[in-house]
Amino acid sequence: MKEVSKKAVVKKKRPLFTKRHRRERLDFTLNHKDWTIDDWKRVFWSDETKINCLGSDGRQCVWKKDGEGLSDRLVEGTKMFGGGSLMIWGCMTWEGVGYACKIDGNMEGDLYVQILDEELQESIKLYNKTKDDIIFQQDNDPKHTCKKAKQWFQDHEYQIMDWPAQFPDISPIEHLWHHLERELAEYEIPPKGILELWDRVEEWNKIPSEVCQNLIKSMARFIEAVLKAKGGYTKY
Repeated sequence: MKEVSKKAVVKKKRPLFTKRHRRERLDFTLNHKDWTIDDWKRVFWSDETKINCLGSDGRQCVWKKDGEGLSDRLVEGTKMFGGGSLMIWGCMTWEGVGYACKIDGNMEGDLYVQILDEELQESIKLYNKTKDDIIFQQDNDPKHTCKKAKQWFQDHEYQIMDWPAQFPDISPIEHLWHHLERELAEYEIPPKGILELWDRVEEWNKIPSEVCQNLIKSMARFIEAVLKAKGGYTKY
């Protein structure tokens, strides 16, 4: 019997897909496979994310030279009970990032509607657009689809993209959060607290429009990957 060489690998974290998730992902990509860059330019992408004082919830990687010993650069410090974190909401479009805001307390319908009224509307004005110029994208989080949010979108006559559940791998703003996390990881000293961390999130406003454009240009590649996987997992 031929001996098979094996090695241990770390399982990648991915959303848990049901048959319904795979079908909805596949249906979305089939419906949008012929979209052009001009079509995707109209989309206003939105999302929330958590940012930790002491790095991400997952593993971090740095370049290590051969023979290099442990140093502050190569060690991610930990604290008893963690270092705290903050939640932020943000949006992006072809022209660049929109306004971001810190979420204090639990995100629920009233707060989300307030964000739509303020940060979203101001972000649209920032780029001299109107609601008729855009297609608004959000995920299927309950606060996004609650009665109050649905009523707000109906009252303001927004066009909403029908976004499937469990679809972070092809969302440009999900990848933009990763870009922001990399920028924050460049700081050699961890923030002393949430207020200093929020000050550092100013890096969001420094993100060049080219970064947003490259991510949106990738939509065709993302769509192709989901089609090839028949709605299943992709490398993204």
